[in-house]
Amino acid sequence: MSGQLFEGRRIDTAAHNDRTWHIHELAGDFQLIDAWQLPTTGSYEDFPDLPKLFLTLDLANNEGSKTSNFLFAAREKLGKLFGWDEEVLTQPIPGCEETSLRDRLSSELRKTAETVDDSASDFQVVYQTENESVLELSNSTVHAAIHLAWVSLDDLTYVGQMGIYVKNRGRLGQIYMPAIAPFRHYIVYPALMRRLGPAWQQRRSAIQAEKRSPTA
Repeated sequence: MSGQLFEGRRIDTAAHNDRTWHIHELAGDFQLIDAWQLPTTGSYEDFPDLPKLFLTLDLANNEGSKTSNFLFAAREKLGKLFGWDEEVLTQPIPGCEETSLRDRLSSELRKTAETVDDSASDFQVVYQTENESVLELSNSTVHAAIHLAWVSLDDLTYVGQMGIYVKNRGRLGQIYMPAIAPFRHYIVYPALMRRLGPAWQQRRSAIQAEKRSPTA
């Protein structure tokens, strides 16, 4: 089963919410707008590779989808024009005083983010446990959290699951997020799934090859 391939697919948000995750206590005032089963499988110990992969992927550059690339490019230009992406992760969470979900963590859970390098990514790691991780992004339209989790299929195999939690920032966010929903569901996320599956398999193959190679 560990080598079984899964296609990424959208799932009911209730299927993600019904499980016990730290994100529920951390982001109770956020809305879960999307949930996806990811084309990533492995053993229980493989989960840390999933957030690492997300942090290294250039989501705005997808060779397999010209439409997705166009949407990201258009969003980037609009962001620069109207200043939507300035002061990233320095503005308070809408309706709150905290600027980051990290400010809501216990000291023990906050320390888990120190083990993950997010310096080359637009996302900030909020926390990471053995089977879940949260990546955070903030701009002038929304404060968002990508929740990555590792869900058991059987005693040996786990599959990745992703939840997108958001708090809209002002009137602009209230208009912007519903407006782009069809593009997220039918263009952006499917393009991400098609890219994520091969990238995961390539990463897993490289790790396995490294394990098999003789040490110096």
